[in-house]
Amino acid sequence: MGSKLSATELRILGTLSEKERTVPDTYPLSLNALLAGCNQKTSRNPVMEVSESDALRAIESLKESGFVSEVSGGRVVRYAHRLDKALALSRPAAALLTVLILRGLQTAGELRLNCERMHGFADISSVEAYLEEMAARQDEGGPAALVRELPRLPGTRENRWAHTLGEPDGEGENAAAQPEAAGERSDLSARVAALEGEVKALRDMLERLLAKD
Repeated sequence: MGSKLSATELRILGTLSEKERTVPDTYPLSLNALLAGCNQKTSRNPVMEVSESDALRAIESLKESGFVSEVSGGRVVRYAHRLDKALALSRPAAALLTVLILRGLQTAGELRLNCERMHGFADISSVEAYLEEMAARQDEGGPAALVRELPRLPGTRENRWAHTLGEPDGEGENAAAQPEAAGERSDLSARVAALEGEVKALRDMLERLLAKD
């Protein structure tokens, strides 16, 4: 890929790719629907306020680079993405890249969870396999990795991943939230461990009751 995409271009590209899979009945998107998706408060990091003029400029740039096309027909102009074709991506890989574009840095486990509406991965290993494939891609002119693995943060058990389509790649945007996110993951791990212990105790009790019968 050539030059890096701007934050607005990334948000538009990611939104189009997401909505194709999650609301196919309304895809391709009108400009109003696209703006609503770009500026929604959920499933976005960071939350943005993309204006109509900014969106139109970004769309023109994306059309020139082959990432977006304008769909003719009807009274309203609609837009479609070409992320899969432009980057020669499989459907699962495109889902992962889309979620990285829209939500910033994530672990393989977080990506699997956040991709559920777009593609169901059997396990974390399958997510990691697609990430590693995108990270190892090469272009004729040199490295063309679409994602990269980041060093593990202190107190965490999983490495996070970032896309490489734009600058910044989200590290700065997520820096302030990292301690809080790490704490949330730690709390979640503790709750999961407690639940697993309770399930094991119940299973043991059931086995003892069945053995008596």
